[in-house]
Amino acid sequence: MSELLSIAANGLAAASAGLDVTAQNIANASTPGYVRETVSQTQLSAPESNGTPGATAMSGVEVTGVTRDASTYLQGQAYTSGAAAAAADGTVTNLTNVENAVEQSNVYSAITNFQAGLEQLGANPTDPSLRASVLADAQNMAQSFNLASSSLTQAQSGMQTDASGGVAQVNQIAQNLAQLNQQIAADSDPAKNGASLLDSRDAALTSLSKLVNFTATYAANGTVSVQMGGASGPSLVSGGTTSTLASSTAADGTLSFTLGGNALAISGGSLAADQAGLASAASTSTSLNSIAASLISTVNTQQAAGADLNGSTGAALFSGTSAGNIAVTMTSGSQLATAAAGSAAGSQNTANLSALQSALTSNNIASNTNSLLFSLSSATANATTAKTAQDAIAAQAQTQLATQAGVDLNAEAANLLQYQQAFQASGKVIQVASTLFNQLLQIQ
Repeated sequence: MSELLSIAANGLAAASAGLDVTAQNIANASTPGYVRETVSQTQLSAPESNGTPGATAMSGVEVTGVTRDASTYLQGQAYTSGAAAAAADGTVTNLTNVENAVEQSNVYSAITNFQAGLEQLGANPTDPSLRASVLADAQNMAQSFNLASSSLTQAQSGMQTDASGGVAQVNQIAQNLAQLNQQIAADSDPAKNGASLLDSRDAALTSLSKLVNFTATYAANGTVSVQMGGASGPSLVSGGTTSTLASSTAADGTLSFTLGGNALAISGGSLAADQAGLASAASTSTSLNSIAASLISTVNTQQAAGADLNGSTGAALFSGTSAGNIAVTMTSGSQLATAAAGSAAGSQNTANLSALQSALTSNNIASNTNSLLFSLSSATANATTAKTAQDAIAAQAQTQLATQAGVDLNAEAANLLQYQQAFQASGKVIQVASTLFNQLLQIQ
C-alpha cells in the first residue's frame, strides 16, 4: 500500500513540474532568446520488502531537473552569422554616409560648371558679366569642397562616437558574463535556477554578437569562456575575469583596437563596420584634399603665367591647401588672367585661358572627382550586395535555432494535456489506494 501511495505521490510531483514548465514555455513563446525547457525524469526503483531476494519494486518517477533544449552548435552559428550581418549592415550605413558627404556637396557639378564658365569666357574674354560669372563659379566650387570636407568630418565624428559606445558596451557585457559565470558555478540548486541563468548568459552573448565577432566555449557546468576571433584568440571572458577592450583614433580618424593592451583585429559586428567606415572616410578625405590641392595649384600657377584685363600679371584665384580651407581670394573678374603674359590692357588674347583649360584637363581635376564618386558608389553597392547575403545567412541561422530551441505552441498544448492527464491519473491512484486501505481496515 505504501508503495502505491509513493508511486502516486511521485507521479503528482512529476506532473506538477511538467505543468509548470509547459506553462512557462507557453508564456515565453514570444520572448526573444527564450529557450524551450523540458522536465527531466528518471524511473525510481527500490528493493522489494517482501518477495524474491534481490527483486526490485517500481516506485514511479522522480524529477531530476529542468533542461534547456539548446544546441551550442546552432547558437554558435547564430552568433557568428549575427556578427557578420551586423558588420554588413553597419558598413552599408557608414559607406552611404561617406558617399553622401561628397555626392550631396555637388562638388563634381561645381567643377564642371567652373570649366564650362571658362569655355564661355573664351568666346568674349573682355565681357565683364562672363568674368563675374566665372568668379561666382569659382566661389561655388570652393564652397562645395568646404561642404564635402565638413560633411566627411561629421560622418567620421558619428562613427567614432558609435565605436566608443560600442567598446563600452562590449566591456559591460563582458562584466555581466563574468558575473553570470560566477553565479552559475556557485548555484546550489541548478535544477531550479540554472535555466534562467543560462538564458541570461545566452542573451548577453547575442548582444555581444551585434558588436564583435567571437567564439564561445562552454564548460560542463554551463559557464562560458569568450575568445575574440577564433577559439585560440585572445580571451575576453574567462570564468569570473575579463580583459578590457579599448580603441584608439589615429590622426586621420581611423580606428584600431586592443584587448588587454594587445593589438586586436575585429572582423564582425558594428565595431568592424565603424572601423571600415572610418577607413573609407579617411581615404576619401585624402583623395578630396588631393584634388583640391591640385586645383588650387593648377589655377594659381596658370594665373601667374598670364595677364589680366588690366594688363597686369595674374593674381592668385584661390587660397588654401585642401578641400577644407580652399577659398576664393580674387575680388574682381577683371583679375582673371586670360591673355598671354605681356599683353596690353583689354586684350582679346585667350592664350592663357586656353592653357588653363588644358592644364585642368591634363591634371584630371574633374575626372578624378568623378572617379572618386564612382568608387564610393561602387563600394556602397558592393556592401549592399554583401549585406543582403549576410542578412539571409543570419536569418537562416536564427530560424534553425528557433526551430530547435524555440517554443512550438502546438507541441506545448499536447504536453499540457499529457501532464494534466498524468496529474489526474496520479490523483486517481491515491483515491484507489485510499479506497483499498479503507476496505482492508473494514475486514473482520
